[in-house]
Amino acid sequence: MLTFIPTPIGNPQDITIRAMKLFEKAELFLCEDTRQTKRLLRLLEERFDMAYPDADFYSFNEHNGEERLEEFGSSLEDKEVVYVSDAGMPVISDPGQILVAYAQEHNLPYDVLPGASAVTTAYAASGFEEGKFLFYAFLPHKGKERTAALSEAMNNGYNTVLYEAPHRLEKLLNEIVLL
Repeated sequence: MLTFIPTPIGNPQDITIRAMKLFEKAELFLCEDTRQTKRLLRLLEERFDMAYPDADFYSFNEHNGEERLEEFGSSLEDKEVVYVSDAGMPVISDPGQILVAYAQEHNLPYDVLPGASAVTTAYAASGFEEGKFLFYAFLPHKGKERTAALSEAMNNGYNTVLYEAPHRLEKLLNEIVLL
């Protein structure tokens, strides 16, 4: 069965016991970045006495997702397969969306563990009292599409959460000031 497992967004101690148990019995890891996942697993092994899984690890991202599905699609039902993003909740602005669509199209069972989400964590920490907010994920990187998306995000009448890469954060803040 395919399981989407959220990973900590800062502190490795935020991992769940259920996630570690699934990591231990996984036969196949599909990862946004295998290096990040293996680093997390080694850390969990050291700190929490989790058994490092005897499993195969493959990258699964927007560039190779379709190719990987041709390679491993049949394994999604027969093996214990986990999808792990680099940080936070898989599938939210993440290549795991390709896997969910595939599982739904092929009527394959899958599970999504609850866990860390940058969106809800950011909103909870914001102090906003209103329960409604909009989430825009990552904006386009440049051009008129970016300007239009940012303008829409800033003028929609709701509190808004955006994702942005750390190296582009200053640029985003300057763009917001100019609106």
